[in-house]
Amino acid sequence: MSDHPFPPTDPAAFLALCAGEWMSLRSSFELSSGGDDAWHSSERGELLVAFSEPLDEGLGQLQVSAPSGVATALAFAKDGGLKIDGSAAGQWRFWPDGSMELNLARADGSVVQERIWFTRANLRLRSTTAVDSEGVPLQGSFCTDIRRVSKPAA
Repeated sequence: MSDHPFPPTDPAAFLALCAGEWMSLRSSFELSSGGDDAWHSSERGELLVAFSEPLDEGLGQLQVSAPSGVATALAFAKDGGLKIDGSAAGQWRFWPDGSMELNLARADGSVVQERIWFTRANLRLRSTTAVDSEGVPLQGSFCTDIRRVSKPAA
């Protein structure tokens, strides 16, 4: 269980609440698949998210690691800028409902938007949409993340 207030009332509290070990179920939809049977997939996974306090003019950093050892660092600047693995990648926005939105621009002109929110301190939901440079939807996904918690000592 997190020691942070729930629901998060500011971006720093939101980022701190993301820290933990998560079990995930993601359903993905390829909207440009042309009607074949490969338009949908679901997968289970594990994520380890570590929160680092801000060093400079930032709110902090999330280090997201998969069991395979692949890790990604997301650095959140106070001005709304977002860096992924040290490179400028897009913008973030914290909404009054306690959710966070990430907007990532790709080199091909497409944009990925991810909305993340907590319904409980140990239940996080994520929805992602990708649109091409003309605004045509390409793909979407929905993910349910459940925090692993240890049992209290007897």
